[in-house]
Amino acid sequence: DMGAITANKLVPMLSVDDIEKTVNYYVDGLGFRKKSEWIKDGRLRWCMLEYEGGAAIMAQEHDPESGPEGKRGDGMTMYVMCDDAPSFYKMVIGRGIEANEPFIGNGMHVVDLIDPDGYRISFESPTDEPDTH
Repeated sequence: DMGAITANKLVPMLSVDDIEKTVNYYVDGLGFRKKSEWIKDGRLRWCMLEYEGGAAIMAQEHDPESGPEGKRGDGMTMYVMCDDAPSFYKMVIGRGIEANEPFIGNGMHVVDLIDPDGYRISFESPTDEPDTH
């Protein structure tokens, strides 16, 4: 029976090279908040970062002995549906974060960013304006 469960949130786990840099980017830069963390040997190793409204990611520092090889971030884009992508753009630019100027595609304002590990993240909000992209 496919109707037996509901799921209301998908939380990607990012393997990162420097978790402190990741936390600074997502918290100080993009406006996420640290909801929980795992500290081992006095160092942050994993954390859950959440946005007002529920969008969330987990980050774990890459362990060269057990983690995946290759460049972080390849092949994945995270899309965050929000209420006002143009205002988000102004906020993050004011914090020194690099982001593409908002464009309109498929009825959405779109702001594209790339985090310190190369993960792509796109904040989008609905609009009635015609596509620009």
